[in-house]
Amino acid sequence: MTTSKWILDASHSVVEFSVKHLMIAKVRGLFHTFDANIEADLNDLSTATIAVNIDLASVDTRNVDRDNHLKSADFFDVENSPSLNFVATSIKSAGSDEYSLVGNVTLHGVTKEETFKVTFEGASTDPWGNEKAGFSATGSLKRSDYGLTYNAALETGGVLIGDDIKINIEFELQKA
Repeated sequence: MTTSKWILDASHSVVEFSVKHLMIAKVRGLFHTFDANIEADLNDLSTATIAVNIDLASVDTRNVDRDNHLKSADFFDVENSPSLNFVATSIKSAGSDEYSLVGNVTLHGVTKEETFKVTFEGASTDPWGNEKAGFSATGSLKRSDYGLTYNAALETGGVLIGDDIKINIEFELQKA
């Protein structure tokens, strides 16, 4: 195979996150608006170029007040930093259909190298003759690394919001 451009099928893709709340439970959310520019040879993903852009104003935790707070200067500050960007710098095989994806995450004006575990879920042709490929990615970010430090101490000890944000991404791509 040769390197091809792959277009994100947003209706079959998701960018989700979870974070500890009250140190006892997890709050989950997702972003409705995101895009990816991917060029890859499915037989050699180590040569792929990947750039992902997430519109932070599209955050949805199923609670409007919390979503508005996340968009505020206490967290994402979408007025001044409207997106999270990821650009891959290295992709290495980590076993059968597993990869270690390293890249630069830019969030809230801070850029930091992060690593994600990626699984190639397979390739197929849809009923209309379009070539498709599926990928899953997991990882985590420390929100304090990006200057997202808003929190509240609990009377029982600990804090209201955890520092580790777990990321889960499912992308279905279509060959351009």
